[in-house]
Amino acid sequence: MTLKDLDKGQVTRRRVLAASGIGLGAAVLSPMPLRYALAQSKPYRIGSEQPLTGVAALGGKTALVGLQMAVDRINKAGGILGRAVELIVADDESKPDSGRRKVEKLVTEDNIDAHVGGYLSNICLACVPVFTENQVVNMISVCLDTTLTTSKCNKYTFRPYDFAPSQAKAFAPHLVNKMGKRWFIAYADYSWGQSTRDAYANEIKGNGGSVVGTLGIPLGTADMTPFLSKISGDFDGLFLIFFGPDSINFVNQGTDLGLRKKYKWAGDGAVAVASQLPALGDKIEGFVGVDRYVPVFDPPLDTPYLHAFYDEAVERLKKAGLENAAPDRYVQSNFEAMNALKLGIEKSKFQGRADSEKLIAALEGLEMKESADFPTGDKLLRKEDHQAFVRETIFEMREGKYHLLDTIPWQKSEVPPACTFA
Repeated sequence: MTLKDLDKGQVTRRRVLAASGIGLGAAVLSPMPLRYALAQSKPYRIGSEQPLTGVAALGGKTALVGLQMAVDRINKAGGILGRAVELIVADDESKPDSGRRKVEKLVTEDNIDAHVGGYLSNICLACVPVFTENQVVNMISVCLDTTLTTSKCNKYTFRPYDFAPSQAKAFAPHLVNKMGKRWFIAYADYSWGQSTRDAYANEIKGNGGSVVGTLGIPLGTADMTPFLSKISGDFDGLFLIFFGPDSINFVNQGTDLGLRKKYKWAGDGAVAVASQLPALGDKIEGFVGVDRYVPVFDPPLDTPYLHAFYDEAVERLKKAGLENAAPDRYVQSNFEAMNALKLGIEKSKFQGRADSEKLIAALEGLEMKESADFPTGDKLLRKEDHQAFVRETIFEMREGKYHLLDTIPWQKSEVPPACTFA
């Protein structure tokens, strides 16, 4: 089935397994111990909790495209350690209570070996206890709440991409030195928006700027006018921390109220991901953002790996019913998260949940080199907090297209670890 079926409510959970006999012969011929020989005859069961309905549905569907891309490539190449990958997808409905129930089922009934997924940060936070209590490695693939790898870190949680403190460190010098000293921050009022607000406020101040005010808007607010009317005063730039429909509503309604003419606009790259550009139209003109991936090929992004990733993702998005959509950060991070887990499994010879400690040890300090598996460049999954650091891209929207302003190497976006594993 395609992702169009998900729009019709026909599928909330599915399994994907390449139709091949990967690993079967190895189980018969291998002299390895019985436990490992038996494991060769069955696939790795990888669970993935994603928002396929609800407020974050559009992002969840593009995220699933990236994850499926990685799984299909792995299985086509012979699997991992001779075993196929079976992907078991659960729709969290964009709700923390539903997400936790679905994850509990993945862990206790579907008996997944590991997990790759998680989109909304409040759902990721709600599901952390399920993974830790059941000793399941959780490779989160979108959630950006800062606390997941700081104050609420745990040894089973890994984030193989950036987070707000590293983005803010990379972006704040540009904001303060090239756009303006005084900023007002508007944000999605839940865990991700709140922690991202704090990260940017600290870095803006640390670079000699100031934050004159902040405004939180609840998730799913269709009419933002009562909130937007509160934004006024003497400042240079309006910094936005939104995604999905909330981003579209803010940009469209804020423009209609004259905020775009009065202030410079900048923000998290989630405001202007590729799948949202048709709905944003020319109202996103001039927006300056930061992201781990945007579909541009200006040097140093003109690489064969990024071209190949882009071309395949575009075709898959079309088949998923997302016509004219370019791949976004959600396609990219799910694709690379699955490939990071693959490297860890290969390195540790992981066979199942009984080997979770071995898998954790293999993932700690994992170096990912620019390649077909990691097209956005080299990155490091830090041992101390299981947080990765990546190249950051600063861009400006002009005539509906991304224009590269700068790239910041991951080494310049690294921040000290703030995690103590229990």
